[in-house]
Amino acid sequence: MLTETSSPSGLNNGFTESAYSPPSLDSAIALATKQLLSLQNEAGYWVFELEADCTIPSEYILMMHFMDEIDEGLQIKIANFLRTQQSADGSFPLYKGGTGDISCTIKAYYAMKMAGDAIHAAHMEIARQWILAKGGAAKGNVFTRIMMAMFEQIPWRGVPYMPVEIMLLPKWFPFHLDKVSYWSRTVMIPMFILCTYKVKARNPNKIGIAELFVTPPDQERNYFAHVKTPLGKTILVVERMGRLMDSLIPGFVRRKATAKARDWFMERLNGYDGLGAIFTAMVNAYEAMDLLGIPADNEQRRVARAAIDRLLVIKDDMAYCQPCVSPIWDTGLTSLVLQEVDRYERNPQTQEALKSALHWLASKQLRDEPGDWQIQRPNLPGGGWAFQFGNSYYPDVDDTAVVALALVQADKREFTENIGRAAIWIAGMQSRNGGYGAFDADNDHYYLNHIPFADHGALLDPPTADVSGRCIMLLGRLVHQHPEYQAVIDNCIAYLRTEQEKDGSWFGRWGTNYIYGTWSVLAGFETAGVSKDDPSIRKAVMWLKSKQRTDGGWGEDNFSYHGNNIRGVFHTSTAFHTSLALLALLSAGEAGCREVESGVNYLLKNQQLNGFWNDKSFNAPGFPKVFYLKYHGYDKFFPLWALGRYRNEQLAAL
Repeated sequence: MLTETSSPSGLNNGFTESAYSPPSLDSAIALATKQLLSLQNEAGYWVFELEADCTIPSEYILMMHFMDEIDEGLQIKIANFLRTQQSADGSFPLYKGGTGDISCTIKAYYAMKMAGDAIHAAHMEIARQWILAKGGAAKGNVFTRIMMAMFEQIPWRGVPYMPVEIMLLPKWFPFHLDKVSYWSRTVMIPMFILCTYKVKARNPNKIGIAELFVTPPDQERNYFAHVKTPLGKTILVVERMGRLMDSLIPGFVRRKATAKARDWFMERLNGYDGLGAIFTAMVNAYEAMDLLGIPADNEQRRVARAAIDRLLVIKDDMAYCQPCVSPIWDTGLTSLVLQEVDRYERNPQTQEALKSALHWLASKQLRDEPGDWQIQRPNLPGGGWAFQFGNSYYPDVDDTAVVALALVQADKREFTENIGRAAIWIAGMQSRNGGYGAFDADNDHYYLNHIPFADHGALLDPPTADVSGRCIMLLGRLVHQHPEYQAVIDNCIAYLRTEQEKDGSWFGRWGTNYIYGTWSVLAGFETAGVSKDDPSIRKAVMWLKSKQRTDGGWGEDNFSYHGNNIRGVFHTSTAFHTSLALLALLSAGEAGCREVESGVNYLLKNQQLNGFWNDKSFNAPGFPKVFYLKYHGYDKFFPLWALGRYRNEQLAAL
């Protein structure tokens, strides 16, 4: 068995024999498979916790006080959770081990204060001092300042001017809702109503956070100091002029715009899965319904609140709120994993689990339901899958590629129509540059990221390498029977070549980060038939090998999203990143290399007694630089996938 030797550079440069004997490859795979099967829901799906930073649980407490619907017991549990997430310096990071974030820390402080924590308690004192040292609460981001305006902690001039009349702008106008991402639309439209009417939180205990401001909020003049670009400053001037003219807007125009905004989000409430199936949009819609006078016993309002509560993860003494749930994604990926593991064995229990999972997935396909994606592709028939249990207006290109591939690999005639519709939809959702966004085509109006509202830099859904790689991963399996997809694949490969970084890696938009992106593309290249000797693949392989750590694993920090070119680097290896690196190298034809053997050895040595692995770190961005996630399933099924693929490569070589 091979283990690492020390290296001054921190990179792999040789291995020596060790007396330690990890579990055998077969026994490790068998145990992990057994445990994964045990987590399948009786309906056929898998769903793992999806954890975000403390912003979401803090906002849940803030929502309860906004509406005066306070569940004291739940509030105590959420506050208990928040305290466990605080860093030693008093701040709250966007991901475990990250640096403090002022907006997250403001919201966590406010939520804990609402939950009854005294401001002179040690954890509150140190949080407050950290916030003040960063310039105070006025430095919070746009969403944080909107929250503070609603709670009457800052004047409304401290937030961007977002009148509901935006709903009436023509499509040719530089800003139009069709030009931003689905998550931006679902969050913004109910927010327009809340901001236009300057809603006031009920805040029954009248709790404020005046102590967090360096300059009294009414005297603060630098709420938009973050706006630096000429375009942004110009738009800010236009916003201020608009604010001055707000009182001149005719009442009938405001009523028309309000009705259009109301009808838009009410049409998309999405039952018990909620508006957009994402927490922030759901809360904004719920609060807007209250402002619009929809009574508490109204069925749609009641269900809208229930949808929010379905995101809660409640344990014995702690609770937190998820930003959304991921059953389609979890089940699609788990199905691919089990298909790989069972490629030669055909274990009856695994086959039965796959049968149940694939039938559940097939039943969730979206067909001819209305969807916002149709604005760009009005003549394209539906055929996608959402990310969540239900989100019919917003099928996800990435999920669709994964689920359809699992159906293809099942090789069952009963899924022929599902696969055909999915492939047509995927091919039709290609953007003009050859790549794929997650939910929309050609959603790339980059100038909109300079408007004052967009300080999070996540207003758009442009094509990305990782999603594009998975699309050709699917279409490459179908092109022999459907040669009409070859042009789509060729255009996507050309796009991916332009996206490759100089060092050989690819950026990972939806997973951390360059290791994830590189795996996504190499897996797609393999299926699409790109030669293993292709220079782009060879360059990617060299990059991956150069990033292997001395213990044989790989790791990558979310800090790689923050512009310091720290790619494929972390203070520790993780099972998740090691698995991705292995899968990428195996896709590139590197099954027999020393780096793959040592990476497999790392996974075997670090498997836990319960059959899984135990990564502490967050492993994906919701939005790079501002919002991060921990998919709790990733350290359960990705290592199994890598081990299964490695074993199959060995068997195929015999």
